[in-house]
Amino acid sequence: MAASFRWVMQLHKDVPRAAKFYSQGLDFAVNVCTLRWAELESGPLKLALLQAPSDHIVQKGYSSLLSFTVTDINNTITKLMALGAELDGPIKYEIHGKVAAMRCVDGHMIGLYEPA
Repeated sequence: MAASFRWVMQLHKDVPRAAKFYSQGLDFAVNVCTLRWAELESGPLKLALLQAPSDHIVQKGYSSLLSFTVTDINNTITKLMALGAELDGPIKYEIHGKVAAMRCVDGHMIGLYEPA
């Protein structure tokens, strides 16, 4: 039997805050959320959030990138910024649609795409 994909996992300093970020900002369903672990779902995608060990430094790098298709990129950016995200450069207006990069509450990269 071949291996099957289970979830994408990210380390976070504050798991409940990160779960709120994804649930309120991107409408993920929260299946489980504790202080150390959360499991969220959006369609077939499952996102696992794990509390980073106290000696682990979560850096603002490109360690993981989650990309989302959204219906209104400006509204989504506004919601995510209110929840602590930072826009990483300007919104790009491509022929196929709008594209933006953001950093979530612990610095993970999030890509947003609004089709034309």
